[in-house]
Amino acid sequence: MEKYDLHSNKASCFMNQQKVDENLQKAISFSKDDIYINEVIKKAKSMQGLEPIEATALLLSNVDIIEIYKLAQDIKDSYYGNRIVLFAPLYLSNYCVNSCTYCPYHVLNKTMPRKKMSQDEIKKEVIALQDMGHKRIALELGEDPVHNPIEYVLESIDTIYGIHHKSGAIRRLNVNIAATTEENYKLLHTAQIGTYILFQETYNKQNYERLHPRGPKHNYDYHTEAMDRAMSAGIEDVGLGVLFGLHNYAYEFIALLMHAKHLEELYGAGPHTISVPRLRPADGIDVSSFKNALPDDVFLKIIALLRISVPYTGLIISTRESKSIREKALKLGISQISGGSKTSVGGYSTLIEPDNAQFEISDNRTLDEVVYWLMENGYIPSFCTSCYGNNRQGVDFMDICKAKQIGQFCTPNAIITLKEYINNYASPKTKELGNQMLQKELEKLSDRRKSSIIKRLELLNSSGEVKFF
Repeated sequence: MEKYDLHSNKASCFMNQQKVDENLQKAISFSKDDIYINEVIKKAKSMQGLEPIEATALLLSNVDIIEIYKLAQDIKDSYYGNRIVLFAPLYLSNYCVNSCTYCPYHVLNKTMPRKKMSQDEIKKEVIALQDMGHKRIALELGEDPVHNPIEYVLESIDTIYGIHHKSGAIRRLNVNIAATTEENYKLLHTAQIGTYILFQETYNKQNYERLHPRGPKHNYDYHTEAMDRAMSAGIEDVGLGVLFGLHNYAYEFIALLMHAKHLEELYGAGPHTISVPRLRPADGIDVSSFKNALPDDVFLKIIALLRISVPYTGLIISTRESKSIREKALKLGISQISGGSKTSVGGYSTLIEPDNAQFEISDNRTLDEVVYWLMENGYIPSFCTSCYGNNRQGVDFMDICKAKQIGQFCTPNAIITLKEYINNYASPKTKELGNQMLQKELEKLSDRRKSSIIKRLELLNSSGEVKFF
């Protein structure tokens, strides 16, 4: 049996199952030790992050949840300010050769209508997204070497980046595709993707193999080592996530943090983002059959402790969750959300959404409604892609973020992109509230910073040009 090695790129070492179990047992024991818990809370207040065992002990303890929630919010505000980044998923194809038991795209589902978009159809979808106001999207598609080869992905990326419709353009394209080869990751890097995203689903190897009984995704090690191959290929920003509800939540939580620590130690940059999806009903999928379904209170505590444990990372919550849960999660450290989302192939450019969605959406509001809601709650909706365009990625981004300096870019760029949205896409109601928010946010800034932003806002108003910081 392989031994645990944080600095190895082999899953059997950095995600050694025996070590995960050992760490979890330690966390369970420490969770009952009040002296230990108090020391961890003291450390957490330094806003420098926590070790996986420390964070999991807090998760399993009876610590004052109000104190944890407040600390999570303070950390998010300290690192990122009050801006919330917006994006949307774009599903290209639901052909898949895997048999994941929790996903309706599985190969044995004969009732699911299969669809792969042509490049012309992709253009229609992207124009629909641009007309909403979106500037960044996450590319999604099933794993199928015949229908969805890497050549199709690369052609689609080229198509998407090349579409400039009215005032619209996709400035950052994140990619969520199945684990692939280092050579293919090099091709994705050359294609100038933003973040490469891959959910682990579950870190428990035995359960993982049971949930993925056939297809290339069955290979636990190959899947778990994907981020190592991606970062070795030059992709600087990667996004982690587990599908909460597939296995014991404490096991997933500690393993996720161990994975994040492995990437940071080996490549100098931990995950750029961590997503927190939960199981949702879908075609042929009965959520009640999964005994590890996550209740809301535990889910929210996990979000808060992720923010406390890895303060530098972007935390993402999607429209899988309801408006109510998303509103609570925003106060606990979430920094990126989707809005106006469709999880079907071809769902944006048609009045009747196709019957091929990957899962049911809980928050069905339009992007404009989400933008208004964010502002109502005191957040600046941000369509910023500045870091990607100015080479603030990977280690460079992390160095700035860990020094709590990323806010000097986040807030001004959020203000500029909100004004861009107001000028080009907002409803009258959203436009009115947006201009009020912009004035309030400008008044918070120093005269020098305010002056420089106003000049860029004037440029935006006169020419439509977005000049980022």
